[in-house]
Amino acid sequence: MSKQPTMPKPKVSKRGAIPPFFVMEVMRAAAEREAAGLEVLHMEVGQPSTGAPKGVVEAAAAAVAGTDPLGYTGALGIPPLRAAIARWYKDRYGVEVPERRVVVTTGSSGAFQLGFLAAFDPGDRVAMASPSYPAYRHTLTAAGVVPVELPTGPEHRFQPTVALLEALEEPVQGLIVASPANPTGTMLSREELTALSDWCRANGVRMVSDEIYHGLTYGTDAVTAAEVNDEALVVNSFSKYFSMTGWRLGWMIVPDDLLRSVECLAQNLFISAPTLSQVSAVAAFDCTEELDGHVARYARNRALLLEELPKAGFTKMAPADGAFYIYADVSDMTDDSEALAKRILEETGIACTPGIDFDPARGRRFLRFSFAGAEETIAEAARRLIAWRAGR
Repeated sequence: MSKQPTMPKPKVSKRGAIPPFFVMEVMRAAAEREAAGLEVLHMEVGQPSTGAPKGVVEAAAAAVAGTDPLGYTGALGIPPLRAAIARWYKDRYGVEVPERRVVVTTGSSGAFQLGFLAAFDPGDRVAMASPSYPAYRHTLTAAGVVPVELPTGPEHRFQPTVALLEALEEPVQGLIVASPANPTGTMLSREELTALSDWCRANGVRMVSDEIYHGLTYGTDAVTAAEVNDEALVVNSFSKYFSMTGWRLGWMIVPDDLLRSVECLAQNLFISAPTLSQVSAVAAFDCTEELDGHVARYARNRALLLEELPKAGFTKMAPADGAFYIYADVSDMTDDSEALAKRILEETGIACTPGIDFDPARGRRFLRFSFAGAEETIAEAARRLIAWRAGR
């Protein structure tokens, strides 16, 4: 019998060989526990436990019941929403943002894809703090761009500094800043953001400012890069402050030199952001009383955890200036935060995220706890962690 020839296999791109977003793995384990009938207190995911504000839901219901077929929109977004976003910058920050520079996107994830592809070429290098949101690294890598991590710690308040940038051995073409930051919640002051912006301008470096946690601050208002650098890409989202995660809607403030590239990329990659979400989101800017009520709840949760977590042995925490996270150094408990997170889930029912998502090199010494949940959930989680620690 003759031997059958070996058939060639189709190629698999190396671009897809990026690490997983580990918090999704934690969510899967939590879901499996719940499916088995066991309780889970969710502190792993950066998602408000509340739904969209009432005005947005009402606008969505009216849009669905109406005669508009809700078809494609222009790639840059519907004019009423772009105008509302531009007004938001004037009213909230005192910054004049031309409506033409506002681009509505499929979540902040879509904004980062469009922005990175428009601003950087394969082989370019883009700096960012470590720890930081993992999708920065993974999206850049998939695009052939090299992420350059700046190891930061308490001495830097977990934020990039001009000194860290000047110490780089090779130049970079981009810098990502996030204030408030995920996972640490730390913020850049106006002076610090301006210093980074000035360094970028002096060195021909594109600044990308992740501002999706604006509005979620405790004592100090966040500063937008749109105020200090008109060459920056500014990214925001309806997911966090506006409590609209599943609506998949975000936006960018795009500098003039990137606007046409972003538009053409958006036309080809996404066509447009979800139309129902766009139409409904116009109402979100009139719902600040309801939304600020959510922020007040986050503030109470934050205060409770800052007081109670040290009783459970979590004594070294990043300053939680904003967002809704506690980033805790657990190096006195373990050098394997993944195993520790798994043990906490199994023994207490609390789902939290190991730091390896945010810092591949040092994240095994950190855990992230989200306090975006209901107050009773956060209070019960604190009680369980204290009891768990006492029983170890």
